Amino acid sequence: MTTMVAYDNNGFAAAETDSRTILNLGCGNKHVENAVNLDVTGNTNPDVIHDLNQLPWPFSENRFVEVRAFDVIEHLSDVIATMEEIHRVCRNGAIVKITLPHFSCSNAYTDPTHRHQFGWLSFDYVTGEHEFSFYTRARFRKVTSRIIFYPTILNKIVGRLANAFPQKYERRWAWVFPAWFLYFELEVLK
Repeated sequence: MTTMVAYDNNGFAAAETDSRTILNLGCGNKHVENAVNLDVTGNTNPDVIHDLNQLPWPFSENRFVEVRAFDVIEHLSDVIATMEEIHRVCRNGAIVKITLPHFSCSNAYTDPTHRHQFGWLSFDYVTGEHEFSFYTRARFRKVTSRIIFYPTILNKIVGRLANAFPQKYERRWAWVFPAWFLYFELEVLK
């Protein structure tokens, strides 16, 4: 059931009395029960219709304890601004779950709506682990990260090696044994 969202003068959803504390970004047809399901189109019957490129998002600060961004960030115009907005709407300690295509996946380039490609170190820019992490003050702690491969017998072996030595994999073997996607869990630090 789609809820028509009314906005107050500051651009925030007037229905902030909603007690759901999980945000499912770019839900498409993959709605999460007990979550605020958001999409850019009403064709998927989201709870909130909003273009994530339009900032700020229609939620107050410190609202969510979990954000799911499965196959959505690669479609947005500004990755750093998106991570800052996720940081803004999350409480301290919130968990952010992200999936996106690995740069070696053919789908990273095949889908004309993908604006960015990602690798193992892409989110180090928001964890402070990269020398160029000065692009934002929003901080996250990396809880887990995995390179996921299409399920085949050979890829089980490649996947174990790639996750044990991710930087070596990306420098030397990613184009020989392409990955499928990346999975990150980040903790919001405030």
